[in-house]
Order: sequence, then structure tokens, then C-alpha cells
Amino acid sequence: MTTFDEAKAAIEGLTLEEKAGLTSGLDFWHTKGAGPVPSVMVTDGPHGLRKQRAAGDHLGLEDSVPATCFPPAVGLGASFDPELVGRVGAALGAETSIEEVAVLLGPGVNIKRSPLCGRNFEYFSEDPVVSGVIGAAWVKGVQSQGVGTSLKHFAANNQETDRLRVSSEVDPRTLREIYLRGFQRVVEDAQPWTVMCAYNRINGVYASEDPWLLTSVLRDEWGFEGLVVSDWGAVNDRVAALAAGLDLEMPSSAGRTDAKIVEAVRSGALDESVVDRAAARVAKLALAATSAKRVEGPLDVDAHHALAREAAGRSIVLLKNDGAVLPLAKDADLAVIGVFAREPRFQGAGSSLINPTRVDAAIDEIRALSSGDVVFAEGFTIDEAAPEAETARLRDEAVAAASRASTAVVFVGLPARLESEGFDRSTIELPADQLALIDAVASANPRTVVVLSHGGVVALPFADRVPAILDGSLLGQAGGGATADVLFGDVNPSAKLTETVPVRIEDNPAYLSFPGEFGRVHYGEGLFVGYRWYDARDLAVTFPFGHGLSYTSFAYGEAAAATTADGDLEVRVAVTNTGERDGREVVQVYTSLPGSAVSRPVRELKAFASVALAAGETREVVLRVRRSDLAYWDVRVDGWVVEGGAYRVEVGASSRDIRTTTDVEVEGDAVFQPITRDSSLGEVFADPTAAAALHALLERTGAGGLAASEDEGIQMMMASFPVGRMGMFGLGDEELEQFLAAANAR
Repeated sequence: MTTFDEAKAAIEGLTLEEKAGLTSGLDFWHTKGAGPVPSVMVTDGPHGLRKQRAAGDHLGLEDSVPATCFPPAVGLGASFDPELVGRVGAALGAETSIEEVAVLLGPGVNIKRSPLCGRNFEYFSEDPVVSGVIGAAWVKGVQSQGVGTSLKHFAANNQETDRLRVSSEVDPRTLREIYLRGFQRVVEDAQPWTVMCAYNRINGVYASEDPWLLTSVLRDEWGFEGLVVSDWGAVNDRVAALAAGLDLEMPSSAGRTDAKIVEAVRSGALDESVVDRAAARVAKLALAATSAKRVEGPLDVDAHHALAREAAGRSIVLLKNDGAVLPLAKDADLAVIGVFAREPRFQGAGSSLINPTRVDAAIDEIRALSSGDVVFAEGFTIDEAAPEAETARLRDEAVAAASRASTAVVFVGLPARLESEGFDRSTIELPADQLALIDAVASANPRTVVVLSHGGVVALPFADRVPAILDGSLLGQAGGGATADVLFGDVNPSAKLTETVPVRIEDNPAYLSFPGEFGRVHYGEGLFVGYRWYDARDLAVTFPFGHGLSYTSFAYGEAAAATTADGDLEVRVAVTNTGERDGREVVQVYTSLPGSAVSRPVRELKAFASVALAAGETREVVLRVRRSDLAYWDVRVDGWVVEGGAYRVEVGASSRDIRTTTDVEVEGDAVFQPITRDSSLGEVFADPTAAAALHALLERTGAGGLAASEDEGIQMMMASFPVGRMGMFGLGDEELEQFLAAANAR
């Protein structure tokens, strides 16, 4: 890997104009070259390589080379399996290398703040630990092939509405614990070659020109060593952005903003060392990419399609299976209903649109595995202009087919026109004609299975009226085959929901503030995003975070937790496959701190493991909770603090299916908070040194009888009384200053 010193040496002979030019694009997809620094190509991802053949457009309007379309993040994240994600990443890296591309622009690890975000299909979860762990595995996999990644969209980019200028108004603790934590995990664990700054503003400052975000946090705190690139068109002020830590503006500005950089240096407004630093980072990337060993082509299309099918099968969540309707017998007579079974919805729209090497249709794959009679009925149309008579005819045909079959399998979901990069959804409801179809088919055949295709969460008002539901989200090009595998039991489902399915959109914590107004969106729910909100309020949900069933069953033993030498928590639990099929369980560890001094969710996911178990097998699962993940952001000291106390450790199969609980004592961090005149008496008495100084003062002066009262009610009343107002009890300024000096003597 090229070092930064080698990169600096490569730009030493360049002119100011050439160095400024290195920090912006040559065209839509290429960086500039100058002297010994080569031009390299970057392309969109993240779930496949989108290398456009013609002039770039960033929105998928131009054709791109065929590539394997793996499950998008909405599906892949549900595997909860870093090892699988790493293999998918390595395959993506290989395809990127074969096509001589330097950087694959992904992964997206933004938090799913609202189900309405139109780009949620590109993101992993509503939880930062899931996003960070899965994102890091993806980066490591891709970069193992000698190509780079671009961690995006940094940061607090959680909607498409007004996305190029909206200001995400978010408090420091929420920003750190929810919206930056996943990014931090990926940077510290995987060192992506690049980080992509977002379009939006954060508390009024554009992400592209925020030195706190791009330099203080990303580099100084997290140790990021790579290059910061703009999202395409995200730069508001090129000079301010370069000074803040943005190294590369994309795409090309045809030299206009390069000239502004040169002008700023010539006028003294910008130090040339800032240009040198950014140019060297671009040079480091370009030299590393061109010196890396390339993967030899041609692409093994079949092998990658097989991996895509495996990944898709591991991304399907079995939401419900009453009466063991699934798996289907291969000789069963089936009615397969719904246009998505024939024309699969397998990826999102916008800049991530992949030209797949091939696409499996579920109806074809079901027929390939079945020995029974399989009848297909279209059921509905995605044509908005279809007359009502046509809709009724398709529904009637579907009902007739369902009534003659042993089981009806209904494929429904969101058409591509309803969710995409560039706009947010207005509802989480499925189209009315699809809901009517489900009701009609379920009435005709009590053995109705619903298969869902969608990028963002959808409401499931029929969940109590059908016995079985498979959530296929978006599964990539092999999703049709993977769905058939799961339906017939060739693959035992093991995926889990990475976001809560609410009963209605009005229950979502961001409902009243999403997507904001007049250029600002207030994150008023604070820390209570997703399951943190639903669980804290004990709100009814359709399916909780972490939920997912199997064709077998799992039993948990008693959990045990202990602190390690480095302060982490080691959690051990025996898990047994109590069924008759081999299967895989995702074991989830949640923590909380009863009686905490700060507001906290009732439980937060801190670790997970995907464990394969043969029928009847028992295995002790060992999970590690990082001490850093127990920390909260203390706004008083502007830093991470682990609060001491007896932590509750809950181990289970979802946030609402806790199987075993244990407690573990955690030593807290020492936090020195100076006692001032504004400090309360409650804060004084919570500090042993300050409390002793106050007691000594009261005994010496004989003052403050009320403040020294042992009456519990009076103590509670006085707890919020400021130190500086104790003069009303007869204490003079000199005595107060002596007390403050003694209280802070350490």
C-alpha cells in the first residue's frame, strides 16, 4: 500500500494548478492525473458494480456493463452474518478489479430513522451496531481484492426530501450514539479507502465544509487515514470544503472550482499546504489503486450468481408460519400469484441501479423445484392507468387459481415507482389493489403464503389473516431462486429484521418531524430511534426488531457475563437446536443500566452472532460486547463515558423475545466535573470530595441549617439548589470561594 510520504513525494514537482486539479474530478467517474499521479476510475455500488459504458449521469439513465446484482443492504443486513457479508464483499471487489475500477462507492451505513426514507434499501439497519459491524465486514471483503470502498453518506443523511440542502438538527449525544457510531465502527475496524461526505447540512453547516466532522471527528478522533470525497454535486463552497478536510470534489467542474482554489492560495486566503495535503491524499489513492494486484478475468458469472443465491436465501425473513404451512411439499399443487413472481422487484432505483448478469424469476424457480401442478396468475398490475375492470379480472383469476390449489403463494410489494433515491415515500401502505388481492385469496384458500418485495418497511394489516409471511425485501438477481429454496425448505430461513415493522406510520418516532420544513428537520426523538422507541413505550408492533423464525426451533440456556481484562463484556450462552432440521440462529445481546444517571433506552443491541446448529446440537456461543459500546456521550465533558453499575444483559431472539437475563458489574470511568457556583447541591453531595468540603464548611460556620437538614423531603427539594445561592443561608462570598477551592482540590 502506498504511504502518505510516498504520495507527498509524487506531487513535489507539480505546479499549484496541477495540485489543485488533482482535488477535483476529470469527468463524471474519473479522477485527474498529473505528473506521476495516474487518473483512476470510481463507480457506483453498493450491491453491484455500476460501470457505465457511455457518458456518466449518476442516476442510472445510461447503460452499464453487466455485473452481479447481490442483495441490497436492506436484504443483506438481515443475514446478521459478517462472514457471509465479507464473502459478498470479496466478490464485489473481484468484479470491480476485473473492470479496472479503483473504488466501489459504498457501503451506505446511514440509520433508518424513518421507514419513509426513499433510500432505505441502500442502508442496513435502524441500529448503529448492526450497521457498523455489517458495514465493516463489507469494506474488508471488497478491499481484500485490492480496490477501495467509500463509506457513505457522512453524516446524518436520513432522508431524500430536500437532500441537497436540508439541515439535520440533532443534539450532540444523539448524533454521536446513533448517527455517527456506525461510521466510527467501520472507520476504526476496516479503514475504508475513502469516506463520502453527504449533501445535507448538520446543525446548519454543510457536511462538505464542516471541519469538526471531516477533520476533528473523522481524522483526529477516529484515525481515518484515507481520502474524503464529496457526494456527486455536494460541494457548496470549494475553498471552505478543502480547508475543512474535503480532499476530492466529484464530478468534474471543468476547472471552475480549481481556479477558485488557486485564486485563494494566491490571495493568501488559503494556505498552499492545505492543497498539498489534499493532493497527496488523492495521489495516495491513485497510486495504491494502480499498484494493486488485479483480479484476472473473465468474471465467473455462474459462481457469483450462486453466491448471490446463497446470500439472498440467507436474507429472507420468515415473519410468520402458523400451522407449519412452510416449507411446502415439492409435490403440492400450488397457485403462484402476483406479477412480482414473474417480473421480480430485486433492487432499488437511482444511482445504485445494476445491470444484472441474469435474473431469476420466482415462478420459473418454483416450477424447477416442484413436481406438483404449479399454476400462475398475475393477480394485479403495476400499471397505474389500468382500468378497474382489468384489476377485478386479474383478482378473480387469482382467486379461482387459489381455490383449486393446496396452497396459494402470493407475491406482493412496492413497485419501483413508489421508492427510489431522490424522493421519500408518503406512506408505508402497500397498494390498495394488492391488499384487496391478499384478502380475496386468503378467503379462498386458508393456506395462503405472502411473499414481500420492498426496499422500505411496509405495513402488514393482513398479518393476522394469513398463516405464513416471507419478507424478501430486495434480494438481488438470484432472489427468485432463493425464494423457491426457502419456500420448499432447501434453505432453512435464518434472517432477522434489522428494523421494526410498526402497526402504522403514526407510531414511528420520527412521524411528527419527518421530513422537516423550511430547510430544517429536527431529530426530536433523540436517542429513541426504531426499537429503542417502541420498546421504551411498550408500543404494539407488527413484528419487532431482530425477529425472524426458522423451520426448526432453538432453546437458550442460562446466560453468564463477565468483564474481560480489557474491560469488554464476555457473554456466554448455550444454544440448542431442538427441532428436526439443521438451522441457524442469530443470537442477540442487549444491555441496559437500571437506575442510570442519564436517559437511556430500556435495551440496546450491543452484540450478535449467527450460529449454525445441526438438529439436536448444543453449542456454547460466546459474544463480546465492547466496553466502548457501553459508553454514552457525556455532553458535560464532550466525550465518551462508561457509567459504572450493575448492567442488565439480555440475550434473545429479538428485542421482544428475550430468552435469558443476567447482570454484570461494570467499573465506570472517572469523570471530574468541577463544582462551580452553578452546581446544584445534589451534584455536590454526589461528589465525595465536594460533599466533605460542604459538610466541613457547614460545621465550621454553623450556617445552612436548611441545607444540612436530614429530612428526606427537604433534601429532595434542596437537591436542585445552586451552590452560588447559599448566601441566603448566611454564607458569605469568601466562604463560598473557600468551599469551591476545597471541593475542587484533587
